[in-house]
Amino acid sequence: MKVLGFGDNVIDRFIDRRIDYPGGNCVNFAVFAQELGIDAAYLGAFGSDGAGDFLRSELAAIGLDVSRCVVRDGETGIAMVEVVDGDRVFRGGNDGGVTVREPILLSRDDLRYIAGFDLVHSSVYSASETQIPLLDGLDVLVTYDLSSEDEFRSPQYLDALAPHLDLALLSCSHLGEDDTGALLRAVVAKGAGLALGTRGAEGALLFDGVDLHRVDAVPLAGGRPIADTMGCGDALLAAVVSSLLASGWRKGVVPSAGAIDAALWAGSSFAAEQCFIDGAFGHGRPTPHEARTHVDAGVDTPAIG
Repeated sequence: MKVLGFGDNVIDRFIDRRIDYPGGNCVNFAVFAQELGIDAAYLGAFGSDGAGDFLRSELAAIGLDVSRCVVRDGETGIAMVEVVDGDRVFRGGNDGGVTVREPILLSRDDLRYIAGFDLVHSSVYSASETQIPLLDGLDVLVTYDLSSEDEFRSPQYLDALAPHLDLALLSCSHLGEDDTGALLRAVVAKGAGLALGTRGAEGALLFDGVDLHRVDAVPLAGGRPIADTMGCGDALLAAVVSSLLASGWRKGVVPSAGAIDAALWAGSSFAAEQCFIDGAFGHGRPTPHEARTHVDAGVDTPAIG
């Protein structure tokens, strides 16, 4: 099995810890898939600054294939983060840096490369919306993180994107179970094959076009301090995808109810363990001194470092 994270990379700058961690939905997905034993790679645009160098070096150090990535002249995406009662809260940033301003436009060579994977994952923070329809002709599953913002749930946005998705991931921790179920049904009605809604401590729901499947959040093991919740949704998705692929999920095939339930349990279990990891997957470094002046002043930071 082979999966590809296609899109965003960022520095998660924890302003309370003064630590920078590598991250981004698509990076996290690829890293977690690799941790789960899947052959994984990442395709995206890095900034030409020190933060971009740090990101690339850390991904290479853990053995993630970044050979097809490009470096753009400009700053790396920065997300300012603070941990409040164990939950990560975003405090601003630079709107994704060059990853969003100059995203990768898929060439024929890129499409031939992607055709060698079983699944490709992207997100709303990757500026990849125009590229996703190009994958329709490939025998490759497509998953996509729709996050939590209303703008990415509008009828117009879903009309354009949902028909090209085999699985849509949505953050629904601010919604009740009934509203989450209604949203997932709406996304599938727009054309997505499956819709998965994460609800934090309330677990997750998945609608397969017929049935609404539920899984509780796995209780956190006592005695261990919680680090933060960064990357929990990405971790859940990676484990769900890993389990579904192992069960035989492929383009045009709806997984069985048993396969979905097993995948949700695997995702919930893996996401629970993620709460004990600093940042998305560790590998932090002290925030560069120049950037700390912006952090201490409480203003959005450029991608210094």
